[in-house]
Amino acid sequence: MSLQQQIIERFGVKPFIDVEEQVSIRVDYLKQYVQKSGSTGFLIAISGGLDSAVAAGLCKRATDELSAETGRSYMTLAVFQPYGQQTDIDHSYEVAEAFQLAYKTETNIEEAVDEIALEVEHSFKSIKMSRHLSRATKGNVMARTRMVVQYAIAQELNLLVVGTDHASEAITGFYTKWGDGAVDIEPLQSLNKRQVYQLGAHIGVPQSVLDKVPTAGLWEGQTDENELGITYSDINDYLEGKDIDPAAKQKLEQQYLRTEHKRSPIPGV
Repeated sequence: MSLQQQIIERFGVKPFIDVEEQVSIRVDYLKQYVQKSGSTGFLIAISGGLDSAVAAGLCKRATDELSAETGRSYMTLAVFQPYGQQTDIDHSYEVAEAFQLAYKTETNIEEAVDEIALEVEHSFKSIKMSRHLSRATKGNVMARTRMVVQYAIAQELNLLVVGTDHASEAITGFYTKWGDGAVDIEPLQSLNKRQVYQLGAHIGVPQSVLDKVPTAGLWEGQTDENELGITYSDINDYLEGKDIDPAAKQKLEQQYLRTEHKRSPIPGV
């Protein structure tokens, strides 16, 4: 079995999907899991991008159905987490409006992130170093701070923190992993980016969000494809079992092998 076949089998990505069936499968799974966990619903951080929009739509459908079926009140809470002024935050609110999310809140992480950066830079002085955090490190501090805030809210309200990761991110290690605070459930896990788009179009994600360039928002102008040096088109094709450019294939497989520790359970002896 080739490495490509092993990866496809590991992530469970299908070459073709029935979109309506996939929506139903994922909504049912969310409903079952929230009941099994004894929680009161889901917390989803809506960045204004495609993945969080689709996850939010699935969660909202699940909690609406559960509330109607059980007579209990289940919540999907949308959290918006800008760093200072977020130029595209209107897309986050557009998603909330599209799915009629009654519960939403905004937590600005700028002061917390900047304070962490200052404390870290100050700590370097004790080991006789004088340096600022790199752009990449501060970007990761932003991601981790967002997770800290999400879990603080979720614990108080007995909610599950929803991850927006999918196979096209997991294969490269470019997703919410152990060091970032992890998440409680990932409803998009076995889809590639192209299939997430198909679900988004089906459930009513706003076109302005469907058309956005994918970004983790780690710094101004950052995009996933520039950061990885691999296009989502190639990653999607690879995960669907198609042949891609040999150079792109080599780079993707090297990235997969190099980031294996991010997908594995926490090691110990």
